[in-house]
Amino acid sequence: MVTKSNVQVTVSLTELGLDDADLQAQVQNLLPQVRDVDGVEDADLVAVTEVPEGAKALGGFSLGTFKALVNPALIKPVFDFLGRLSNKTFAIEVEAYGEKFKAKASSKEDLSFILEKTEILLNKAKNRQDSNNG
Repeated sequence: MVTKSNVQVTVSLTELGLDDADLQAQVQNLLPQVRDVDGVEDADLVAVTEVPEGAKALGGFSLGTFKALVNPALIKPVFDFLGRLSNKTFAIEVEAYGEKFKAKASSKEDLSFILEKTEILLNKAKNRQDSNNG
């Protein structure tokens, strides 16, 4: 039996150089848009208990940070969406099948590299799962 696992993508916009209110407004504006992306199962602010190192917290949430749970088969549309932010530097963390990595993106090339790395991680996990089930 193949188990289906979502990929968690955490995006931190803390390097945009915005003040706290503008930064949070930017994230609040992005959330409904990212929820509409194909493959996104859920997207929300990151609770303070999950604040990445170096991030600020505001009102129980990490300032300028959101996370999305994504169907692994539909990870590319999420990166296409994030491409709209590629003229700015932001941090991204991808977690899937118990493995994770962090990177910074400031261009479409950076995002392409991170997507490629994500797809490799997902393929390794799928192959590992297939060999355990076979």
